[in-house]
Amino acid sequence: MTAVDNPQSATRNTQPAETIVAVRGLTKIFKDFWGRPKAKAVDNVDFEVRRGEVFGLLGPNGSGKSTTVKMLLGLLYPTKGHIEVFGHSPRHVAIKSRIGYLPEESYLYRYLDSNETLDFFGSLFDLPNKERRRRAEQLLEMVGLNQVRRRMVGEFSKGMQRRIGLAQALINDPDLVILDEPTSGLDPIGCREVKDLILALARRGKTIILSSHLLADVEDVCDRVVIYYGGRVQAMGTLRELLAEADSIRITAPVLPRETLQRVLELIRQDVAEDRVRIDTPTQNLESYFLGVVRKARESEAETSGATSGSKVAAYLRGDAEAPSQAERILDRLTQPAAAAEPEVAPPKAKETVDLKKLEELARPKETASVEDKPAEAARLEQANEKLSSLLGKPK
Repeated sequence: MTAVDNPQSATRNTQPAETIVAVRGLTKIFKDFWGRPKAKAVDNVDFEVRRGEVFGLLGPNGSGKSTTVKMLLGLLYPTKGHIEVFGHSPRHVAIKSRIGYLPEESYLYRYLDSNETLDFFGSLFDLPNKERRRRAEQLLEMVGLNQVRRRMVGEFSKGMQRRIGLAQALINDPDLVILDEPTSGLDPIGCREVKDLILALARRGKTIILSSHLLADVEDVCDRVVIYYGGRVQAMGTLRELLAEADSIRITAPVLPRETLQRVLELIRQDVAEDRVRIDTPTQNLESYFLGVVRKARESEAETSGATSGSKVAAYLRGDAEAPSQAERILDRLTQPAAAAEPEVAPPKAKETVDLKKLEELARPKETASVEDKPAEAARLEQANEKLSSLLGKPK
């Protein structure tokens, strides 16, 4: 998929009115111990980021991307220039709760497990206990760490640390998400999931600033980019503006018969030099092919002690109504008053079979009955006669 024909970017509103981040004349000069200029990391940079936009910071290593990000967060002070985030200085405390940040290196407490890590970061934003648990459960499922939630973070691989780092960056449901090399250390499946997450957040109106030197990742998700080199902005604009080749056109068609193809080429060569006409077979990119192979193989995949393929985007990040977790459903059921016990219904009796000969014998009076037995004998005869009459359909 080329950036020019990216349908995911085309479906989003790339021109929202509100400006979330504004940078004017930003400059950062690092100095040595004696106060002498040592390196000009950022040199007179201007750009702005709008609501609902995925904005890319591109450039080789050491070009000033991470320094710009740290100044946007208020972690570094600019030497010169002006920065506004949500209309305030980056050092304004109130706006911190609206920002989610994934640093280039994940700095986590190695003796906490995944649940405890998310609970800790959620408590920094003063989230209620119930809400922290709900969001942690959804995030761990989303980033594919649900099966290893009890393992200490210090035992995680780099890719798994990036996954839990991404989860902590989203625990507060931020309006501005700043991701510094978010796919570093991730496998191709994890990279695709991160890109899908970025697109989902943008569709909900979140603003994402993505700093990366992996051009394929940026090309799939970004609306606009700036390209750094030597601390300066060398190019800026939408991907359509930067990547479109205005002097060429591509035509895609099903496989044509040889005769038809020859006629089409003859018509084209009447207006275009032959060396400028190229015919090839379209191919999918390696990422799409890899994901297809893994998807087919996953049906027979055994359980893993590492990260798994993540689930859909967490419900609270999508803005959906949040369904109660399984644990909460069990607690609700246990705390409800017990329902009145329904009366037991006796099972239907099996149809009684009657031996008519035995009934007739019972109904026959016994000649040997004593005087004391006559009342009981009379009752027995009457009962037998009634039963025999009902079975034969005779009147009593």
